[in-house]
Amino acid sequence: MRTGTADLPLHGGRAPRWLFERMTLLAREMGLAILGEEGTHGLMRRIADPVWFQAFGCVLGFDWHSSGLTTTTCGALKEGLRDLSHETGLFIAGGKGKTSRKTPEEIEAACWTTGQEAAPLVRASRLSAKVDSAAVQDGFQVYHHSFFFATDGSWAVVQQGMNEGTGMARRYHWLPPERFDSDPHAAIAGDRTQQVLNLVASEGEGNRSLAVALARETPTGVVSEMTRMRTVEMPRHHDVRLSDLHPDRLARILLTAYEHQPEDYTALLAVPGVGAKALRALALVAELTYGEPASVRDPVSYSFAPGGKDGTPYPVDRPTYDATIESLRRAVTEARAGHTEKSAALRRLAGVERSLIAAS
Repeated sequence: MRTGTADLPLHGGRAPRWLFERMTLLAREMGLAILGEEGTHGLMRRIADPVWFQAFGCVLGFDWHSSGLTTTTCGALKEGLRDLSHETGLFIAGGKGKTSRKTPEEIEAACWTTGQEAAPLVRASRLSAKVDSAAVQDGFQVYHHSFFFATDGSWAVVQQGMNEGTGMARRYHWLPPERFDSDPHAAIAGDRTQQVLNLVASEGEGNRSLAVALARETPTGVVSEMTRMRTVEMPRHHDVRLSDLHPDRLARILLTAYEHQPEDYTALLAVPGVGAKALRALALVAELTYGEPASVRDPVSYSFAPGGKDGTPYPVDRPTYDATIESLRRAVTEARAGHTEKSAALRRLAGVERSLIAAS
């Protein structure tokens, strides 16, 4: 599993202070327990699993069906492990809204202290965000981006987009893919939508190759083709819409792509300013002029513990929550000291849990 998504209804408000403080403590202890048993790769693998992440947010006590689970869970984990980064080798950058735009700065600041090369991590952060905001045009605008990375080079992404028209949010999870431009998403969960343009689907390789070739030429040809398309009647069954593409406005952006001379589609994605409309224009010209279709396949495919903030399935049980934090803290402390009985018990419990899930 490299990536995944989950669709959640948009909810307003935020976690109350008393709950977020507990979420931070429990997230820290759970994170340390996983790091102690499986290392950073184990934690990254779990974060990239949308089902595990959803269950994790529920264990922390947030609304099981709320979009806020994503932002609050990432925030609690970031806050809980912040002061332990140099001990664990794990760093968490980004967040919601304006904080997400600070991700490159936070990555560079962390790498400056560890001596790690920042450029590949910054590139991975930007490309994962560009894919889900521009290359997968599913109606969800990305507004939250959390980048998890470690000194061993491993990384993961949790980011979320909103669709104001439907009142839903979609969450995207990443581990390093083989390619950013060919099915980087796998084991994706959520509801399918009708209007999707998937420019990173494996079956769209021909369309992508032509799009790169077009981007390496002067914009005149693409702009003239777009103008012609808007003046003739196109087939009614066509899934890629022309209505909000304006050739005159695209010329400047396409000129930027031409000046960069991208070698492949991943390089095209990395060109600053090349967003959803420019990529759609190139895909459309490649399809309607040269016969290489773009994919319209939605990449989406397919818990409770101490209660939820909104009282579903019941209000958060504060004494139980505090006892859980303390018990896990003791288990982590003793495991670090070489007392592994509780750690082994936790592993056995996890095994029983997996067996029950498999049986169901």
